[in-house]
Amino acid sequence: MAKTTKKETLDKKNESKTETIKSWKLTKQQKFVLGCLLILFSVALLVAFISFYVNGQWQSDQSAVSQLGDRTEVVENWLGKFGAYLADLIVYKGFGIASFVLVRLFFLTGMFLALELSLKKLKNIWFWDLFAIIIVSVLFGFFATSAPELGGTIGYELNLFLQDYIGKTGTLLTLLFGLIVYLIFKIKLSPEKIQSYFDSTKKEFNSELNSIKTPQQPESAYNLEEFAIEEDPELDNIHLKSDVSQFEINKEALKPTISNSSEIDLNPVIKPLQMDINPVTTTPVHVEEFVIEKAEEEDIIEENLASRLVADFGLFDPTLDLSNYKFPTIDLLKEYSTGGITINQEELEENKNKIVDTLRNYKIEIAQIKATVGPSVTLYEIVPEAGIRISKIKSLEDDIALSLSALGIRIIAPIPGKGTIGIEVPNKNPTMVSMKSVIGSAKFQEAEMELPIALGKTISNETFVVDLAKMPHLLMAGATGQGKSVGLNAVLTSLLYKKHPAEVKFVLVDPKKVELTLFNKIERHYLAKLPDAGDAIITDNAKVVNTLNSLCVEMDNRYSLLKDAMVRNIKEYNDKFKARKLNPEAGHRFLPYIILVVDEFADLIMTAGKEVEIPIARLAQLARAIGIHLIIATQRPSVNVITGLIKANFPARIAFRVTSKIDSRTILDTQGADQLIGRGDLLYTNGNDVVRVQCAFIDTPEVEKITDFIGSQKAYATAYLLPEFVGEETGINLDMDISERDTLFREAAEIIVNAQQGSASLLQRKLKLGYNRAGRLIDQLESAGIVGPFEGSKARSVNISDLSSLDQFFNNEQN
Repeated sequence: MAKTTKKETLDKKNESKTETIKSWKLTKQQKFVLGCLLILFSVALLVAFISFYVNGQWQSDQSAVSQLGDRTEVVENWLGKFGAYLADLIVYKGFGIASFVLVRLFFLTGMFLALELSLKKLKNIWFWDLFAIIIVSVLFGFFATSAPELGGTIGYELNLFLQDYIGKTGTLLTLLFGLIVYLIFKIKLSPEKIQSYFDSTKKEFNSELNSIKTPQQPESAYNLEEFAIEEDPELDNIHLKSDVSQFEINKEALKPTISNSSEIDLNPVIKPLQMDINPVTTTPVHVEEFVIEKAEEEDIIEENLASRLVADFGLFDPTLDLSNYKFPTIDLLKEYSTGGITINQEELEENKNKIVDTLRNYKIEIAQIKATVGPSVTLYEIVPEAGIRISKIKSLEDDIALSLSALGIRIIAPIPGKGTIGIEVPNKNPTMVSMKSVIGSAKFQEAEMELPIALGKTISNETFVVDLAKMPHLLMAGATGQGKSVGLNAVLTSLLYKKHPAEVKFVLVDPKKVELTLFNKIERHYLAKLPDAGDAIITDNAKVVNTLNSLCVEMDNRYSLLKDAMVRNIKEYNDKFKARKLNPEAGHRFLPYIILVVDEFADLIMTAGKEVEIPIARLAQLARAIGIHLIIATQRPSVNVITGLIKANFPARIAFRVTSKIDSRTILDTQGADQLIGRGDLLYTNGNDVVRVQCAFIDTPEVEKITDFIGSQKAYATAYLLPEFVGEETGINLDMDISERDTLFREAAEIIVNAQQGSASLLQRKLKLGYNRAGRLIDQLESAGIVGPFEGSKARSVNISDLSSLDQFFNNEQN
């Protein structure tokens, strides 16, 4: 009984194992999906491996493989970072060029699974292919030691392992033995096959040799013995011998036989030759009658029309309306300095000695010092001795300023891109940088930029030119009287000297009413305004909100045009429009750059607040691609004026002198602006390095000359008109139906008349309402004429003076 029990137990175990194996068996659909996956994986491996050798990944992508988690890392592999990793793992760290056999293995395995073929043959393929991979890998590792990417790490290491024990000769013999085993068992190579191959090759060689020696003859010529047996009298003159040359000499005897075949009793072997000859003469006739016609492809009308228009009329020129326009001449600008920068050798030596002595007092030795003289600042570059901490020199900023008796020095520790520490010291006699010297420089005149701006000159006396289109917006800040308005004039003047009126338009906001008024003379050339606006230069803060919202509408309209034109930015759009590929009847037009210049931004924030900040933030976030750029200046760089939402979208900043380190950090995110010397001395940053520039000086008479020169020329009929903006609370399209008024309408009217202040917040407090209902009541009161229209942040005006007048108003409505 015990034995029977053990047997039953074993049977149950075997049955359970069999059921488990059956449960793991793949279905038909699963096999097909897995097979497709393996086939696609083999294709991916092939792409990655080929790219590994074509692009030289073992040189370019090696560092990127170890940093696959970094999304910014760029690889050259065609399969991306995944392909670079696979190629590095399988090819470089694996079997080298022999890894291509793995592509075959995965492809065949996928085909076997997808087509449900027998897997017995697949096992044999896997065994011998893996055997071939190892042999080939070690072979390349043996012969190509200078190119490890051919044999891979495994082949290289196996080769070294074998050489350590059996030497180079033994390794070579082992590899040859492996090749012989593969050829015999896989390719089925045997001595008999080799011998038969050489025999067949020898026979083919002999037959080719005979065909060369013997001219081509009819097939009956090979049956010469039969002709001889029949003893035909016509062939008596032909001596049939083994010597082929005698047969060739007696060619004349064969002529009657070929020309008059009916005289000879030919064997049936010759008849097929006559049948073969006839089709040769008739075939060319049929070929000539067979004509193939190819249908021509249809032309693309749009492209041909555009190219035809360009060929007839040339590219569209947006400057044709003002084709005679002349740019301002450099003679209109004043030259303030004639001799350039004057180098005072005594001052440089004195400052150098004071710097060295001050640092030496604090036991800081200097290995090298160099001076670079600028217009208003001299940069002393020092290289400290080994072991000196940079922070120690940085902390001596005030001590060095005291020893030099300077207005303020700035220490750059270290200078970006150099192994030196910079100490900027103001010159005792600064040189003024004129706008004429900056505009006339070759760097500005030859600048290939969309919107070039010449700000001034750097410490190394080089003209500093930047592209507003690349910034894409500019934020300027500085204390009163430090050069902001002059900087704005320099920016506008640079664009007036480089851009045609058809290419750029300005929207000028000047709350002070005196800084930008000179540009009124070029209103019909360069300025943009709202359709109902009187002056192009906006001086009323209440109108700024409508202008900013109008620019947002213009931005949305331009993006719609870019979408229809299937381009990504204004430059591509204008190029396509100039090439006459966009139809003006569909709404397309040439788009000029629009530059919004806001002076005294802090005053706008104080009066309008969020109503100004939100559209400016929208423009800063989205408007760069469609050619709307912002230049905002303020004298109060505090966090409630330059908010985080604005700073995030203004990477380019200019800081003139400020009064505290906190203001410097607010505008530049670093200190240094508090150490400037004023009078146009500025720091410029575009998110990278901070550059010190002496702003070019342009006076009011110079701006007046430029604007008079431009304003005296032929202009457009009007200024560039921005789209009209209709606000949500302007009173237009309000409900005039008395029956749909709110039940609290009369009570709300009494509260407004008593307070003589029309605002939704007042109704919220008095009637304990939500904002939406209070806003609807204000709209109904406006439609009834009790309160005036929306005026920005100010309260609405009340048109009814007292309650008796209000009662009379309601009585008139009822009558």
